[in-house]
Formats: sequence, C-alpha cells, structure tokens
Amino acid sequence: MRGMAPPRVLWSPPVDARTRTRVGHYLDWLASNRSLQFEDYQTLWRWSVDDLEGFWASIAEYFDVDFDAPPRRALDSLHMPGARWFHGTRLNWAAHALRLRARNDDDIVVVAHSETRPEQQLSTSELRGAVARVRAGLVRLGLQPGDRVAAYLPNVPEAAIALLATASIGAVWSSCAPEFGTRSVIDRFGQIDPVVLFTIDGYRYGGKEVDRTQEVAAIRAALPSLKATVVVPYLSDAAAIPHAVPWDELATEPGELAFEPVPFDHPLYVLFSSGTTGLPKPIVHGHGGILLEHLKIHALHHDLGPADRFFWYTTTGWMMWNYLMSGLLVGSTIVLYDGSPAHPDLMRLWRLVSGTATTCFGTSAPYLMACRKAGVEPGREVDLSHLRSIGSTGAPLPPEGFRYVYEAIGSDLQLASVSGGTDVCTAFVGASPLVPVWEGEISCRHLGCRVEAFDPNGRSVIGEQGELVITAPMPSMPTGFWNDPDGTRYRAAYFADFPGVWRHGDWITITERGSCVITGRSDATLNRGGVRIGTAEFYAIVEGFPEVADSLVVHLEEGDRLILFLALQPGMELDEALRSRLIADLRASLSPRHAPDEIVAVPSIPRTLSGKKLEVPVKRILTGTPADRAASRDSLSDPSSLDAFVAFHDAAAKSRQG
Repeated sequence: MRGMAPPRVLWSPPVDARTRTRVGHYLDWLASNRSLQFEDYQTLWRWSVDDLEGFWASIAEYFDVDFDAPPRRALDSLHMPGARWFHGTRLNWAAHALRLRARNDDDIVVVAHSETRPEQQLSTSELRGAVARVRAGLVRLGLQPGDRVAAYLPNVPEAAIALLATASIGAVWSSCAPEFGTRSVIDRFGQIDPVVLFTIDGYRYGGKEVDRTQEVAAIRAALPSLKATVVVPYLSDAAAIPHAVPWDELATEPGELAFEPVPFDHPLYVLFSSGTTGLPKPIVHGHGGILLEHLKIHALHHDLGPADRFFWYTTTGWMMWNYLMSGLLVGSTIVLYDGSPAHPDLMRLWRLVSGTATTCFGTSAPYLMACRKAGVEPGREVDLSHLRSIGSTGAPLPPEGFRYVYEAIGSDLQLASVSGGTDVCTAFVGASPLVPVWEGEISCRHLGCRVEAFDPNGRSVIGEQGELVITAPMPSMPTGFWNDPDGTRYRAAYFADFPGVWRHGDWITITERGSCVITGRSDATLNRGGVRIGTAEFYAIVEGFPEVADSLVVHLEEGDRLILFLALQPGMELDEALRSRLIADLRASLSPRHAPDEIVAVPSIPRTLSGKKLEVPVKRILTGTPADRAASRDSLSDPSSLDAFVAFHDAAAKSRQG
C-alpha cells in the first residue's frame, strides 16, 4: 500500500465543519481554555495520544463530568495492564445518562419499535420517572451496590430502564438477547452469580412467535444465586413465569431518582466475548471509563447532540447495545428496534430510519452488503432527508460496500466504517467530521486511541500490514475479567505476545494519510508461499459473485490446502463454470497462490449471534477438534451450521483411512 495513489474520496467535510460540529467546538474550547491550537485532525490526534493525561482531563472538563471531588490526576501510570484513571474520584454513569440538560421534560428521548408490540415513546420526565420507580423496586428486592443483575431481554425500553436503575444503585449489569440458547446464557450468567434476573416470556421474530418460558425455567434453575426474577410480559399479557415479579409490580411505587457515587473503575457492566471456543470471557467495564470514552466518541466522532436521533441495529447481547444506550450521555434520542432486519424485507430498517427521522444510523457490514446484493435502493424508496451519517461495523466493509452507500443510499452522507470490540466497548478506529471518507478505508484512528500496526518484530509500520495493537492505555479498557483476581486470564488474552502492548487480533494497515484498512483476524490469515492476506480481502471478491450468499475460507497448513466453503443463493448450484470463474478472479485479484484447492457448497456459514464468521473454530473442526469443543452451538445464529463441516472432516478422514 505504501506509495500507492490514494483511493477515491467519497465524502469530504463541509467547508464550515470547524464551526458547526461538536469537535470543532471542542477545538475552540482547547484554544480558549488550554491555549492549544491544532490545524487539522491529525495534529489533534497526535496530541491526544502523546499527552494522554492532558487529553482525557480535557474531556472530563469539557463535558462537565460530575466527580464527587476534583481529581488529583487523570492518569497515574501508562503501564498496561494496570493503568489507573482518575484514581480516588467517585461518579455514576447513570447520573450522567439522565442529566439530559438540553432536553425539556416533554422531549422524546426514547423511541422503540418492535415486531411484538406497537411503537413506544418515552419523554425525559417519563424515562426519569420509570428509572426511579424501578430503582425503588430493586431496592425493595434487596439489591446492593456490587450485586449482579442479569437480563434476558430484547432491545426494548424496559431493558434501558433496568440498566439505568441497576447502575444508579451501583449494582452490576449483564445482558443476553433472548435468541441466545439456554447453554449459552448459563455459560455467561453462571460466571457472575446474579441475584436478580430480568426476563421476558417470548417474542416475535421474522413474523413468528418464539416462546421462551422453558428456557427461562432452565436458566433460573441453573442460577442458584438468584433471589428474584422480574418478568416483562412481552409475547403475552399474562406471562407464564411462576414465582416471578411482574414488571408493573416492580415499578408500581414512586421512588427517588438517586445515584450512588462509586469509584471511577467500579463495575458498570460485564460484557461477554462471543464464546465460540470455551467459556465466554467475562469482561468488566467501569463507570468512569465507559462514561469518558462514550462522551468522547458520540460527541466528537459521531457529532451527536440533543437534536439527533441515534439508531444502531443491535440486540442486548452485543456491545453495540451498551454503546447505543450511551447516546443519552450526549442528550440524543435513542431509537430501539427488536425484530428481524429482513422482515418483511430488507427495507425494514430503512423504513424505520425514515419513520423515526433518524440522523445517525448504525448497522453491520453484512447487512449493507446484503442490501447491495438484493438491489435495495433506500435513498430512492424512502425519505432519508434527516439522515446525516451511517455507521458500519461487525466486519470489514469492502470498497463495493462504500460505493453502494453513496450510490443507493445518499451521496452526501458521512459513512463511518468503524472497528473496535467488546473488549473496549467502543471503536478505536472510525470516522471524524473533520476527515474525508476514502473508498474502502476507515477514515482515522480515534482520539485518545494509540493504534499501531506491528510487524513480526514488534516494530510500528506505516503503509504495511501488521498486527493491530494499542500501545497506550484507554479508559474503557476492561478493569479486568470477573473472577480473575490476579489478572492471569486478562493478561493472557491481550498482553502475552507483546508485553505491555495490547494485541487485538486483527490485521491492519495504517496509511500515510492516517486512514486504516482492516483485513480480518490475524489468527485466520491466509499465508501461502510467503504471500499473506487477510480473509476480508478474500471474501470481498467471493461474495461479489451474485450466486454467493456467504462464504468462509480456511487454510490448512498440513498439506497446504486452501478450502473455500460457499453458501449459495436459493436456486443456485456450484457447477464447474462457477468454480472456474471464482478461481480465475481470485488468482487475478489476489495471487495465484490464493486460488482455492477445493470449493465446497454448504447449507450455511457458521456465524455468531452478532454476525461474526467462525473462521478459527471451523479450522479446528477440520483439523480434528470435536465440534462441541471447537465452538459453542448456542452462541451461533444457526447451531446446525457446523454439521456440514463435521461431515466434511469425517469424510476426509475416512477417505485417508481407506
């Protein structure tokens, strides 16, 4: 990539971006209050990572973070792991989420749509009142600071209210989406010993009713720490959950909207890794780190404020739900949706964006690519005049996905292709209102995030593919893993390869312009004959074929075999003509070494519930690991999707024996 001409610019910041954006206002504030002047985004970014203490102290002051006492220092040490932020201070994330200073009491701050029930809206006063009542109900149940609250809930207002109420007490939240299977839920909640469980009885998805009462019974039986279960009647008004407290009963009595001041790194919530191999990692995030990071990213990168409506399509089992909830921190109205993104068709989300006057809409790269492949043209079919930006995450968005956004959705939108993770509950590379959008590239590294590309010798490189690492602490890095008192699991997860440096597990190229290209997981690299490519490059070519619905590629070092698995569109067949075209295109576009040795049709490609492909678990299955050890089926959107890979391995093993 070094020395290559820059790709096409698809969007440029307006000439008045410095005067009308929140990051522009922040730059003016730095000049007035810190005597700091920056000519462009890159010089601002460089300061933000070179003077971490100065930058994060400025974020706390600029956003008027309500500490119980002025902090002595923003950062005690740069050492990772173990950096301590704003040590000795106390605050509460929920108190800041419900400040909503620029919103009137009757302003709508929550809009919720669902396949299961009609639209709901909550005003500022209604949201605060609901949180106060649920908080009082939880206190009556005996909930104390530090206790864990588990939620088996869809993306509905009750989930947001319960999170806010839990956090206001200083208790610790964790949630799973109701499409998670029983084993997957127990694997998560069983690690944290919750004392209260919020649940529903069932839901509708894709037009079908899904009863969850048996799953709820099994989950409750497996959690002996539970003292109370609260049920939200969702599928039925008379939810059949025995010995449970109805939501309306919990929230019946008025209460005080109070907030427990907690230490900066006090646990706010526990997020879980995908759990495709072994038990999911219980990742603990603190009140203060999440507060500062989400204030920064929502205001200074997404340019969100009180006039905005923020909608990210997500479930409660994905970190993007927690990210969406923090839209309240900057005064934005949050838009919730529980249901299928493709029912009755792929226009469902775009109709919601239009109908809710959403200004910032986030979704996944696979959804955008599915819309492209289906020929959906949202910009021509519905009114998207309010929409200002589109976020894309969950997988690398290929160049044709960028082109699709500007050709079929809106030519003046800012496309924010972002990447980060559950581990930091944010994106560390993405977009800025001050930086162009280049076709196929993530626009910039985010403020306060010292992201670098390391070569195999641990040297930082520009213009070359390397390991994505973070070489300085971020406030939203985990405070640790639950039940990992000496930090052994935490250090092994991120700091084993480069001591003192966070290794994230992706391949990244950082250009001379400061933009980034992520090319897939570094542990799923295709390395043949010394030519290394990320799997994202491979999929961009293969999934550009109209016959292909989804794909997965695996390199087996033993025998140096490259195997391409295809899930085909309905009515399509894997014939010799398609094989030949695929191989020819891959040879020409990547290298002759990356022409697959075998192409195999399978019914579906294994993906987690958040949409990530199971490249490494599939590779383990193909090298002899039993499927139930290689991946947790309950963590998959289609548990049966592993069967074809098990059959492929068994047939190959039988052939070798014969």
